[in-house]
Amino acid sequence: MDLATEWSDTRTARSTARFQELGLMLRAFRRDPLAVISLVVIVFFILAAIFAPWLTPYPEQGRGEPNILEKFQPPGRTHPLGTDYLGRDVWARLLFGGRSSLSIGFLVVFVASAIGIPLGAVAGYYGGWIDDVLMRITDVFLAFPPLLLAIAIAAALGASFVNAMIAIAFTWWPWYARLVRAQTLSLREEYFIEAARSIGVSDANIMARHILPNVLTPVLVQVTMDIGSAILTGAAVSFIGLGIQPPAPDWGMMISSGRIYFIERPWFAGSAGAAIFLVTLAFNLLGDAVRDAADPRTRRAVA
Repeated sequence: MDLATEWSDTRTARSTARFQELGLMLRAFRRDPLAVISLVVIVFFILAAIFAPWLTPYPEQGRGEPNILEKFQPPGRTHPLGTDYLGRDVWARLLFGGRSSLSIGFLVVFVASAIGIPLGAVAGYYGGWIDDVLMRITDVFLAFPPLLLAIAIAAALGASFVNAMIAIAFTWWPWYARLVRAQTLSLREEYFIEAARSIGVSDANIMARHILPNVLTPVLVQVTMDIGSAILTGAAVSFIGLGIQPPAPDWGMMISSGRIYFIERPWFAGSAGAAIFLVTLAFNLLGDAVRDAADPRTRRAVA
């Protein structure tokens, strides 16, 4: 059997193994009740944000239109979660605010992984001075507390949703670069990688077709656990006025504007705080479940 045939057989075997591993992960995931509940909570919030205009009779108030005559109404039949200091329905604000809060969580993780994964793969695959340069740049970003660095970048860029997302993503990508680099360092010494090099497969194809597919599992675990933290960080940036700007809704901004009324009228800030808590907790529990499902030892224990 020649080297090209061995490489092809090895590649096919590893692809089959990945699909089998995915099937085992899904079965272990379904057996975890907390994971299923967390997924239901996340899907609920996502669908509520998508269909926000049809889930409230006050979509204009959800987008920011004031209604001064009904300000500070307590929760009741007309307004299930009451109204805020401008008379806007809190339930409508909560639904529309979920669009920006959830979006910033998903977009931050997407941008951070899109930056960190290729850089980590290049650093781990080539090594040498390329690895040294990329990892020293990574260390510079890791030297700063993520939240403080995100606030500094957001303040420098200016207060807006896009700038807040960029600022947070710039503090997140080093973790993905480190994770993928560590995985790539072990993979590049595997026999099927050496076989691919020997038959003339380009480095770009090796990284795209062999390295990256084999690092997806730990990256998926990290992504799942990071979305909740990104939502929380986005809310913190909006809380201090550097995120999305009024009258557009955002959970962090709702807490900021409602905190001074919290003692007498807790429904405004409290509802946004509860939403952030539930979504962040759900993503953390989901991340734990994905991590356990990806670990063969804990997967056998669950089974």
